[in-house]
Amino acid sequence: MFVSDWMTKKVFTVCPDDSVSDALKLMKEKKIKHLPVVKDCKIKGIISDRDIKEFTPSAATTLDVYELHYLLAKAKVKDIMKTKVLTTGPETPVEEAAMILYDNGIGCLPVEENGALAGIISDKDIFCVLVDITGIRHGGHRISFMIEDRPGSIKEVADIIRKHGFSLQGVLTSYERVKSGHRNIVIRTNMAGSFKPLKAELESAYKNVRITKG
Repeated sequence: MFVSDWMTKKVFTVCPDDSVSDALKLMKEKKIKHLPVVKDCKIKGIISDRDIKEFTPSAATTLDVYELHYLLAKAKVKDIMKTKVLTTGPETPVEEAAMILYDNGIGCLPVEENGALAGIISDKDIFCVLVDITGIRHGGHRISFMIEDRPGSIKEVADIIRKHGFSLQGVLTSYERVKSGHRNIVIRTNMAGSFKPLKAELESAYKNVRITKG
């Protein structure tokens, strides 16, 4: 899966000389938190609702609402936008984009293609990826435990699950927070098979099995 599969292609943008008031209004109307700042099809910066909040708090304590609106209307996007913008490309793996967002504590990445803005991917899009790849919307049973990290170890688990009449809706594995030579695995199944025999066999074959019945 790549950024192009999950990014928002219809991107709302502002220009550097637009007022902060117009940017805030657009964010509220479209229910978004970030706006790429574009000029001549090139990304010049990015402005977020956080940038606007950080710009206004000191003034908000001393100005009435009309003066505050005047301040926002007078200020330009270029005055408060972030000019150092991290971007990504359509062919970037979606998990790499997620890592960039997480490591840098940011909420979105503009997507550039051939030097122009092609889309945007946000933390909300990453949440959507997680929901889809786990198969949680389809319900079913959730099975999690630690297995040996060797060829065929996942197939062995999958074979047990299928033997009891279940199909696999999602499989996730991780090497984080486990002892050397092992991996964590999380499998979500459908609900078509025999649950009790499946649970009994898994618990007899593996340690620390946690099964949530759907």
